[in-house]
Amino acid sequence: MDEARGHTEKVFFHVDLDAFYAAVEQLDHPEHRGKPVIIGALPGHRGVVSACSYEARVFGVHSAMPISQAYARCPHGVYLVPRMKRYSELSKKVMALFGSFSPDVRQISIDEATLDMTGTERLFGTPEEAARKLKTMVAEETGLIISVGIAPNRYLAKLASEYDKPDGLFRVHCGKEEDFLDKLALKDLWGVGEKTLARLGEIGITTVAELRGYSQSLLQAMLGNAAGTYLYHAARGNNPGIYSLAPKSRSISSELTFGVDTDDREAIKRALLDLSHQVMFRSIDESFKSKTVQLKLRYGDFSTTTAQTTSGHFISSAEEVYNTVLALLEKRWNGSDAVRLVGVGLTALETADEPAQGELFGDSYEKKNRVESAILSYHKSRKGGQIVKASLLKGNSRSGDPAND
Repeated sequence: MDEARGHTEKVFFHVDLDAFYAAVEQLDHPEHRGKPVIIGALPGHRGVVSACSYEARVFGVHSAMPISQAYARCPHGVYLVPRMKRYSELSKKVMALFGSFSPDVRQISIDEATLDMTGTERLFGTPEEAARKLKTMVAEETGLIISVGIAPNRYLAKLASEYDKPDGLFRVHCGKEEDFLDKLALKDLWGVGEKTLARLGEIGITTVAELRGYSQSLLQAMLGNAAGTYLYHAARGNNPGIYSLAPKSRSISSELTFGVDTDDREAIKRALLDLSHQVMFRSIDESFKSKTVQLKLRYGDFSTTTAQTTSGHFISSAEEVYNTVLALLEKRWNGSDAVRLVGVGLTALETADEPAQGELFGDSYEKKNRVESAILSYHKSRKGGQIVKASLLKGNSRSGDPAND
């Protein structure tokens, strides 16, 4: 296994906030509990689903689905606009609770993180006991439900977190990795979408065990280098390249994996807008600043590309982050290849109190930064107020650019 170190058995948690956006809405609005809650654009407006509750998923609703299609499948659903500030507030609170269990918490997105729990048995008991304590603490402190996957590496922990959802807790023991993987359907391997399943079916591969029977070179020859390498490692429970072996220093990032690979420009742009707000508000809240914006794209064939650009000034607002990643998107995406995952990051962070050369003339982005900082401060003081950028609420921009609202 990767990430092994010495003779100490490695233990990782992957923690998901179950149906996070919808769960927050059901927490704040008890009348929505038990109902199919769909977050995104409102019916009758152009836009896509940002998130949905498990009750909505029963009807086939998923993220990145056009709202019109979601409404056709679930016309009796509760349709709500996103409240990113509220989600960010609760995300930060949950991540702080994770930090009380492990010094190595890597936040993957607003609702996911991995924890290195190696060597914590004397503090929290067995990994299963520690996971139960963490689940109880999050529920008591926030009212939210988490699923925890436990495994010898981060990739298997991710799969384990999905195995028993919602409100799950599942452990993959060292030495039992392949036994666990063989319980999964091919579609349950993280990153394997419909097109990949269809291609594997054409080859005659229908189970994880069958996939593991192919050499890396043969998979590369049949599926391409990126997909072949990814699937070779995934079928063995190794990190297929999703997680770096060392935590990224001085960076803030967030990612979104689409429920179905998409070439829908509107869905991709809306996801980037959402992620831009996530990273910018984390940056403001944690008192960091950056000049460098990074875009990450993973395509349907598992190939991954990143692009970044460094400005001559510190990034001032979520809108500036968004406009920057849109420019990077135009350079790196041909507009037709299906996209599996998008990510936005701020790198080479500096603390906000470090001295910097001031600009002779301010710009509109700096004004937006002051507004966003004020909104964040107000939101904290009001504990869940509903001030949200209009473009994240309406999803009905006639121009197709959410930032224009």
